[in-house]
Amino acid sequence: MTLLILGLILFLGMHSVRIFADGWRTRMIERLGPMPWKAIYALISLLGFVLIVWGFGQARLHPTLLYAPPAMLRHLNSLFTLIAFILFAAAYVPSNHFKARLGHPMLLGAKVWAFGHLLAIGFLRDVVLFGAFLAWAIVAYMAAKRRDRKAGVTYPAGTAKGDVITVIAGVIGWAVFAFWLHMALFGVNPMG
Repeated sequence: MTLLILGLILFLGMHSVRIFADGWRTRMIERLGPMPWKAIYALISLLGFVLIVWGFGQARLHPTLLYAPPAMLRHLNSLFTLIAFILFAAAYVPSNHFKARLGHPMLLGAKVWAFGHLLAIGFLRDVVLFGAFLAWAIVAYMAAKRRDRKAGVTYPAGTAKGDVITVIAGVIGWAVFAFWLHMALFGVNPMG
């Protein structure tokens, strides 16, 4: 569990610098330059991600059940994950109403993904992993919306074409992940 927690601290900590130390981040970018800062950010994030994966794998060897959710929540989690994939896609597809309305759909997608997994899985390792991501996504979304309001940010209007592309991309991404990649990467068949 130590590696998992260390990975979460590095990964989510690096992704929280703008939330808790935006001035320091700005000074570092000015001092180092944008590309070296991005390289440091990426390396620390990657190290954190590797530790999360490794630590989660190690924690799976010693399962500690905290609660046993009803089977129906597993199916509900599939729906939550589908919504999360559509929101992830909305962050990248231009001119969609999701981004125009929500501003930061990827952060909302992370909240929905983490919440769904917390509902469906009751092991300690999962509560630590998904609980940390849920808490981070809540704080990150509030901070991002606050920055937007302060800066007067408005997002381009969405179009029906952008919405259709967003939904199709999200559904395809979800299907590939749910039916093939989740089992290959994590050894768990979410549809089984």
